[in-house]
Amino acid sequence: MTALGYQDLIGELFPRLAGGIQWGLERTERLLRAAGDPHRRYRVLHVGGTNGKGSVSATIAAVLRAAGVRTGLYTSPHLCTFRERIQVDGRPLEEEALVAAAERIWPAVLREGASFFEATTAMAFLAFADAGVEVAVVEVGLGGRLDATNTVSPEVVILTNVSLDHVQYLGSTLEAVAREKAGIIKPGVPVITAEASAEVREVFRRRAEEVGAPFHALDGTEIADVRVGLDGTRFRLRTTAWGGLALHTPLIGAHQAVNAALAVRALELLPEARRPDREAVVRGVQSVRWPGRLQIERIEGRTWIFDAAHNAAGVAALAAALASLPLPRPLVALVGVLSDKDWGEMLPVLARVADALVLTTPPSAPEHRRWDPEAVLRGLALPGAEAVPDFEAALARARAKAGDGSVLVTGSFHTVGDALIQLGRAPLGADAPLPAPSPAA
Repeated sequence: MTALGYQDLIGELFPRLAGGIQWGLERTERLLRAAGDPHRRYRVLHVGGTNGKGSVSATIAAVLRAAGVRTGLYTSPHLCTFRERIQVDGRPLEEEALVAAAERIWPAVLREGASFFEATTAMAFLAFADAGVEVAVVEVGLGGRLDATNTVSPEVVILTNVSLDHVQYLGSTLEAVAREKAGIIKPGVPVITAEASAEVREVFRRRAEEVGAPFHALDGTEIADVRVGLDGTRFRLRTTAWGGLALHTPLIGAHQAVNAALAVRALELLPEARRPDREAVVRGVQSVRWPGRLQIERIEGRTWIFDAAHNAAGVAALAAALASLPLPRPLVALVGVLSDKDWGEMLPVLARVADALVLTTPPSAPEHRRWDPEAVLRGLALPGAEAVPDFEAALARARAKAGDGSVLVTGSFHTVGDALIQLGRAPLGADAPLPAPSPAA
């Protein structure tokens, strides 16, 4: 591989990789072996589930940073720049470091015919080792059992929850999806979940019992006095290690209280010598930043809300949070959903909480996953909805309809990321357009 700059890497190399899902860990294991098994040089917390994985991962990383631990954070997909996926101590990996890791691993990537996500995962793990991280917080990409990240040997396993998403890959029932996600549970490694369904939680518990993993679950009684506002979410959490905690996360919504509680309880499962102290927990939870998750901005005299809800459960959590916020009306939802998502369930929920819907297609969405918003409207009865396929025109239309009110941008990571870029609010900068072959968005 000849010397290339970052934009060359993003714009030319990644699109050459296989675009679809490649199940199995063998290719990723060989990539890592060729790089000297970098993922064995630091401790790992592994975060799986359906919704909330990113928020939980970001919160864990923020608390570890507050405790003075050099921390890596690997998440997917990204909103505006590929570098969001690989962060060290709260900052996206420097372009030079990313290119250096890619150059070292690229011969093995080509030899193995690795997928986009397999190559990215190996690159992240190598970059973390090169950066000298002490702990990496690693979010599962898709599923769990056969996900490329399942090559790690974690100290703690976290499973947020289970809902139907990616059913073409993971199964059409909650129990089937749960079995795939339970595949990251490791022998002897403590596992904790916030899953509320007794049936799904039992799938996790049985798997933990099979491999001898200590099993823990939030039962809801640990969390109290949840208050949601425009500045975030406040709540009280009962813990064993730190007693009662009064916590404030900048992330908005009652579901974010659960995510933050799960993150704190997961850290409680670390060996005592490596557990953050009480002050670090409080400061870390309060310092987390996770763009695109009920992110509220004031732009050109109106309120904008950016939320990457991309499945029915995510939209339900978004709707519940919106109902608790004093947002200026009218509320106009700019919605762009990928064609393989359950937009038939998502759109009616959004129609109930918004005063109007503008359906559109985000330009960064892969061609084969683009929906037809005009056809969607012909098939669904959505009063007050209109289709504006051109994204820039749709953005202008939503802005005009909202007037001095609010615009909600939602439906996919592509929709939120593209809107943030067009509005000049990309939180960590933006790349030139990057094909998105991974279906994990």
